[in-house]
Order: sequence, then C-alpha cells, then structure tokens
Amino acid sequence: MPAITGNFGDLLDPRFQEIFNDEYDRLPDLKDKLHGSMTAKLYTERLSSVGTLPTAGQFTGTLAYNDVAQGYDVTVTPLEFAQGFSIQRRLFDTDQFDIMNSKPKALAEAMWRRIQTDAARMWNNAFSVDTFFANNSEGVALCSNSHTTTSGASTASGFDNLVTTALSAVAVASARIQMVGYRGDQAEPIAVMPSALLVPPDLYEIAYEIIGSKGKVDQATNNANVHYGQYELVEYLGFLTDTNNWLMLDMEHVKDHIKWAQAVETEFAMVEDFDTLVASWRSYDVHGSLWRNWRAVLGGSVS
Repeated sequence: MPAITGNFGDLLDPRFQEIFNDEYDRLPDLKDKLHGSMTAKLYTERLSSVGTLPTAGQFTGTLAYNDVAQGYDVTVTPLEFAQGFSIQRRLFDTDQFDIMNSKPKALAEAMWRRIQTDAARMWNNAFSVDTFFANNSEGVALCSNSHTTTSGASTASGFDNLVTTALSAVAVASARIQMVGYRGDQAEPIAVMPSALLVPPDLYEIAYEIIGSKGKVDQATNNANVHYGQYELVEYLGFLTDTNNWLMLDMEHVKDHIKWAQAVETEFAMVEDFDTLVASWRSYDVHGSLWRNWRAVLGGSVS
C-alpha cells in the first residue's frame, strides 16, 4: 500500500541511488571471507564429487590401476529476498529534516542484514541438518561424529569433526590434533591445516588470549604457547547466535568446500506512478549457501 505524505519521503531525487550504493559498500561483510563463490544459473543447482585415489603403491613391474568412488551429491536452491517502500511526492517538497536520506540507507542495511544472517546460517546450523537452502545426500550435519563415505573404507578414525569442549587453549590443542587427523574418502591421510578460529563476540577475549599470549595461557610457567600467532581470529559480530559454540577452520579449503551460491546480485530499483505521484523503491537479491565437503571445518558444540 502506498505510504501517505506524513509517513515517508519522496525519492524522485536521483541522489538516492548513490546513497544506496554508498551505504551498502560501507558495511562489513564476512560472507566472502567464509565462503567460496559460485554463480547459480539454474533454479536448483546440483553439485557432485568424486573421491581420492588411494596412496600410491610400490611399482613391481606392472602398473596398478585404482579407481575413485562417486561422492555425495549436493543440491542448492537459491531463494529470493526483497523489500520495498513507497512515498508521495509532496513530502519531498516539504521535508525539512533530511528524513529521506535515511530511507535508502535503511533499505540497504536491511538487505545487508539478510545476507549476513544467511551467511552466518552455515555456522549457526553446523551441528544440525539444515535444508533451508541445500540438501547433502550424506544426510548428516556439517559438524558430526557420524560422517560416512561411499568408498566402503573404514570410518572408525578420521571422520569425526565434532567436539563438545568449551573453548580453551587445551581444547584448541586437542581440536588441532583431531583436525590434522582427518581422512579422505578412502580413509587415507589428507592435507588439512587448521588456520583460523571462528568465534562469537562472547568468546573473543578467550580466543585472543589463546593465540596472542607468548606464554601458556592461565599458567604460572614460562613455557612457550604453541598457539601463539598460529591462528587467525575471526569474530562474527552480531550474527552467531550461540555464545558458547566455536569453530576451527582450514581457511584455504573453506573456499573450496563452503560455497555461496549467488543467482542475482543485490540490486536496487525505483518506479514512479504517473497518476498518483507515488514513487516506490525496492531491493532484491537471490542467494543460497551449501557445503560440499566437511573436511575444512571442526565445530565445538558446547552446552
């Protein structure tokens, strides 16, 4: 329903597109840092994978041929997000308090919050099966002690990326050992290098001390702190919903395994009704997210 003069301001002034863009570019964004990017061209995109070859064997005169196993499939359906507001010409002419400038800023901020909320969704739902955007045929959470493989190899060791211990220097040391012990789909050793801690603001101080102290944390010794300078501290301001959960990431592989599927980049548009002199503005974005391989992540689900 079009707004009345007393509620909103007129956006016929072309400067408002610039306000939209400036405000949108000004806001911080962790989406690109914690996701690789992919362009979604279809309504539903399907991604698949194949496993790794087993460790090379000794050559004894005859070449041994090995095969790879078909991996799990992932489907992602980017969803539409939009918002708008309408105004009347007369308020533009009589606005004395620069109210109109706040409206495009608010529209840009609202879409930014939507994107950041959805970008954080991967980490907020890391411990449950989340099908809002995507379906992974493995059928378990991103962080789970029940990961499986299609190759038939044993999953008794190296297929667990879930811990329940609170964030501490001891917990980080244990998590690192667990993470570098991940196995590939044929249960072979793989190259995983933990490089970052992802935390909510509530755990920032603890995480900072763990990686910023030269001596062992909370100990009256002069022993060197093995974590000093070893991890990047990534604080997700305002969008991680649990104050106790934390994640360890291999940032190089995060880009390969965690994807942001963008179908339509955020756009802002305006139309004016000729007869009523009512102008309407809207924002529009189509996106989704998915994980295709859990091995870049270890999650701490702390009760």
